[in-house]
This record gives sequence, C-alpha cells and structure tokens, in this order.
Amino acid sequence: MLMLKILVVEDDDSLLNLYRIVLEKQGYKTLLAHHGEEAWDIMEKEHVDLIITDILMPVMDGYQFLRSVRDIYPEMPVLMITAKDDLASKSMGFTLGTDDYMTKPVNTEEMILRVRALLRRANIISTKKLTIRDTLLDYDAMTVNREGEMVTLTPKEFQLLYKFLSYPNKIFTRKQLMDEIWGLESQSHIQTIDVHINRLRRHFKHNPDFEIVTIRGLGYKAVISA
Repeated sequence: MLMLKILVVEDDDSLLNLYRIVLEKQGYKTLLAHHGEEAWDIMEKEHVDLIITDILMPVMDGYQFLRSVRDIYPEMPVLMITAKDDLASKSMGFTLGTDDYMTKPVNTEEMILRVRALLRRANIISTKKLTIRDTLLDYDAMTVNREGEMVTLTPKEFQLLYKFLSYPNKIFTRKQLMDEIWGLESQSHIQTIDVHINRLRRHFKHNPDFEIVTIRGLGYKAVISA
C-alpha cells in the first residue's frame, strides 16, 4: 500500500514525538526535523506529501522555511502549527503561502482532520482515486479507466503511475522511486525503474491526457495535457 509521508518540523521534542505518534496511528509515515535546514536535508533525500511546521525554531525558522519551500514546491500542502496566535503572525504565514494554520495547544483530532483536508485538496484522497482529465485511477482495483476503456496494471506499474500523476510536473529521481515503491531494502537494480516506465508508456501511448517525460540526467515526470 502506498504510504503518504508527512514531514514534521518542530524544535520541541515532546511535541515532535506526540505528532509522530498521532500521525502514524492514522497510517502516515512521519519524517522529523528540528528546524528548516534539517527539514531540507530530509527533503533532498525523501519524497514528502505534506509538511507540518512550527514558526519559532532555531537555525531556520518556519517563515524562512515556508518561503524556501514555496520557491521550489509551490503545490506542497503546508500546515503551520505555532504558539503565535496574533493576527499579524497568521497574516504573515498565509502571505508566505501556508495552506492552513493552527495554534498551540493543538487538538490532535482536529490536526488529523486538517491534514486529511489538505491531502484531499492535493488530489491524494483517502479513497485512492485520482482523476486526470478523462482518466480515472482506482488504487484499490489497480486499474486505469478512460471513457470505458480499462487498463489493469501490475502493482508496481500502478504505484509508479499514481505517484507521477499525483504530482504533475514534479521530477522524481530513479533513487526516489526505487526507495518509495520497491523499498529501501530492495535488491532490485535501479534500471528496473526504466523497464517499468517503458511498460507504462506502451500501455498509455494512445492516452492523450498525460505523458511520462524523461528529464535527462535527473529522472522522470508526468506532464498533463493542456
């Protein structure tokens, strides 16, 4: 099953651990950082589906971190959680591009509701269905349907396609895809990715809704038709 990854950036270890426990009970994989620079170190190695970040942190605070995230990942869902509940602080967060804002002490049940809402907005919905123009991907059935024409894929093929189409125009390296879908302990060769990409291209060579593009020297991305 595809596990969504949430990066939590918080300098208070007790809160960091609390958020981790709450999120993992809901089936999310958590990545933990104490400040913005540490978070960027993680993001250079791991794919992230959503970010939860504090504001008042050492080294690189939440505002600086959010600004840098928006420069590179304009569509990344971000939830700010902070003790700063004044209007000016909230205004600054939303101006810089946060999608949602919560103040401490946090009701963790409400936090989960907000996380789910942000993921829905990012087209990563709990029903595991994704619509790209006239193409419908059903994660549970591992099928792709366009105008009544059904394509059934292997689990790895489907997970690759679902990942690409969940983040149009985002470049994924071969290593990222191997770690995400085959797992860190996999003995499969990195060229396995290329084999599966070629299969997907053959499956959907007549589908006008999207294309999987090779970015030379970097990896692959999905491009949605205009």
